[in-house]
Amino acid sequence: MKHSMQLLLVVAGFVAAGAIPAQAQGIPQIPYQAVDALSDFPNDIHMGEAAGVARNSDGEIFVYTRTGNPTISLGTSRYVSHGGARIFHFDEDGEYEGEIGQETYGALYAQQLRISADDHIWAIDQMSGQVVRYDPDGQIVMVMSRKPETMRLPQAPGQPGSGEGREGESFSGPTDITWDSQGNFYVADGIRNARIAKYSADGTWVMNWGLRGTGAGEFDVIQGIAIDNQDNLYVADYNNERIQVFDTRGNFRREMRGFGAPMAICITPGPNQVMYVSNSNPPDNLDVAGEIYKVELDGTIVGQFGTAGKQIGQFGTVNAIDCQEENDLLVGELGNWRVQRVTLQPM
Repeated sequence: MKHSMQLLLVVAGFVAAGAIPAQAQGIPQIPYQAVDALSDFPNDIHMGEAAGVARNSDGEIFVYTRTGNPTISLGTSRYVSHGGARIFHFDEDGEYEGEIGQETYGALYAQQLRISADDHIWAIDQMSGQVVRYDPDGQIVMVMSRKPETMRLPQAPGQPGSGEGREGESFSGPTDITWDSQGNFYVADGIRNARIAKYSADGTWVMNWGLRGTGAGEFDVIQGIAIDNQDNLYVADYNNERIQVFDTRGNFRREMRGFGAPMAICITPGPNQVMYVSNSNPPDNLDVAGEIYKVELDGTIVGQFGTAGKQIGQFGTVNAIDCQEENDLLVGELGNWRVQRVTLQPM
């Protein structure tokens, strides 16, 4: 069986000033420890790109991973796509337990995974355009959107147009999901569309907002969303290098900048919430950026940690952060095909 538990301790000031991105100069460095979070895979099970990672209330870990290429088969009257993504289950120590949703119809190209307060597991798939909800036993209890009848190859990362999408649940490149205090949920339909879609707890569409652009309430690739205890919605507007903040009716409140191009975002639970934001490496250049910021909800940067790289303690295109515990993070990487457990030390 495979087991990797390398350890790296990074102390404040360890990274040479010349290696810190220009925008991070003067930002405190947070010391941290990092280990490979997952272990005891069967010999025939391998991690791919770690697109989504989350813990349930018992600390068990679920990872939505891109384990291979989706396959396109010719049916009687159309092309049918299948395969390419899997959901792995680990115990609280990161030891492999099994898998849920094997061969699910909508599991093509993993984008994100979140766990709601009731311990239901929500898998967001970019290629199928679907959000699939599993109960704690791994049974499917809700499916949002419909997989396209035909698949165009190659599938372009973006399409011209306003990006506002349709009323309802026809997603085109969904990236993330979050919930407000009333149980409503919000889907970031952010790759080929540029909208936030709001739904009631039973999956009924409520409203959309957003267009493609650079102004307030406009987006250019939404990579992540999160909601705080006051029902403020934070949207990682990747190509515009900002986080926009809205109320639950889509009214713009403010924007936050200073942490590069935000990809993964996570807000901690509890009364004194903070947010983690990754300035993730672009997929075609894993040698730049890579750091993760700890941010107050008013946009004040508390500190940052990490650099681009392949070693334990470095990061390669972080797409997911689980911050169920403020100083004990799980970090999912696309570039390095792994999940790291990061423990932050006092500054």
